[in-house]
Amino acid sequence: MATLSLAAILAENARRRPDRTALVEGDLRLTFAEVWRRALARAGALAGLGVRPGDRVALMAPNTAEFPLAYYAVAAAGGVIVPVHLLLSPSEVEHVLTDSGATLLLCHPAQAETGTAAARAAGVPVVTLGAEFDKLAADAEPFPSYVTRDADDPAVVFYTSGTTGIPKGAVLSHFNLVMNATVNAFDANDIRPDDIALGALPLFHAFGQTVSLNSTWRAGATLVLLPRFDAARAIELMVQERVNTFHGVPTMFVALAAAAAQARALPDLRVCISGGASLPVAVLERFEEAFGAKIYEGYGLSETSPAAAVNQPVFGAKPGTIGHPLWGVDVEIARAELDERIELLPPGELGEVVVRGHNVFSGYLGRPEATAEALVDGWFRTGDLGTKDDEGFLTIVDRKKDVIIRGGYNVYPREVEEVLMRHPGVAQVAVIGLPDELHGEEVCAVVVPAPGAACEAAGLTEWSKQHLGKHKYPRRVEFTDALPLGPSMKVLKRELRTRYAG
Repeated sequence: MATLSLAAILAENARRRPDRTALVEGDLRLTFAEVWRRALARAGALAGLGVRPGDRVALMAPNTAEFPLAYYAVAAAGGVIVPVHLLLSPSEVEHVLTDSGATLLLCHPAQAETGTAAARAAGVPVVTLGAEFDKLAADAEPFPSYVTRDADDPAVVFYTSGTTGIPKGAVLSHFNLVMNATVNAFDANDIRPDDIALGALPLFHAFGQTVSLNSTWRAGATLVLLPRFDAARAIELMVQERVNTFHGVPTMFVALAAAAAQARALPDLRVCISGGASLPVAVLERFEEAFGAKIYEGYGLSETSPAAAVNQPVFGAKPGTIGHPLWGVDVEIARAELDERIELLPPGELGEVVVRGHNVFSGYLGRPEATAEALVDGWFRTGDLGTKDDEGFLTIVDRKKDVIIRGGYNVYPREVEEVLMRHPGVAQVAVIGLPDELHGEEVCAVVVPAPGAACEAAGLTEWSKQHLGKHKYPRRVEFTDALPLGPSMKVLKRELRTRYAG
């Protein structure tokens, strides 16, 4: 039986590059040997608390050094990590703890109030990261090495943001996560041991965890943590630490492009990767102009470890697309209206994006029906609509459930957003469908105006009429100071629909 552990990513670096800086957070700088030593001591502390291989341990922490130390400690002890979104309410955290069957919560002091209340309600013991966990680790017998697991054993359970009802736990194996980190580091992107990456994406989220933490360390490179993303601070820190790699979601690229004008100096970026949501081409152009760096846009979901496709240097990048599938992964377009089987479509046709490969999860924890709906004929159904061109470039058109049907015509919000982002008065925009008696749904643009720009609703509607089909342009325009973002920095369209439906 093949064995494998996510913990090997760190253990191997401690062996191969013991003196290389692995982690930077504020004034703290740790080598790979030091991070691994601390992780093994914490694994000993977890065993002392009764954590056994296969036990699920919840982890609630921001992007501080405590996160990777605890993460790799749980992996080394043979446990299963259950990362907890930091924006959840106590009752939502309680759901994650009870649904996952967590036997322990490791909680950062900053999250203590929510975490403790949830753990108390769920009857789960809590250990506070920092002083308490440090003391337990200092008194424990450190593990000599990591506990090995079967390659298909669960390593991490991600709770999906629950855009469709109650969040479900997506179970990812050691094989899923080690392969995704490896392929991201060496095949999709050219990550080198002397690279320095900024860890600004939340590590509790699949994108931050695999692409920033695990892939960076898989390549033996350095991770600089930024606990709270602020564009001006991020630029300053990247310059100071000579960061050359940035992973972000579109909202971060928007903020960085805007902050670049005021910055005293800009980092020399070699690798920029965008994911988490579709990146408007106008944002990509604005960022590339400001930083002189190319953005490689990718795509994935918690259920696919998460990376499934990305613009890769080997194939060339095509703005507005998510590039090609990762090494060893198939991403195809299937007939969207067929639920019980997968029928693949030829290039150029619009359908549901489906994925198969080493990155596809084992299923939803304790939910066989949901798993059976998602995994059909060996493919994972993403719920996203997209196309594949003759060169194999994939494009995400929209979420199946975000498509607006106006007067019987399909309107894809992403297409309308791409056009509106080119208007000089628009800093950010989200396009939603609102109930309408005459047309069934009406197209509404929720706009964050650009600072100092004159932007009014009628003018924006008139302007978009010239660039969009008659059924597509927004008849309704609303202005707001900020778009509501979920824990993974995606715009929460369901909140906007609730807010403006009245």
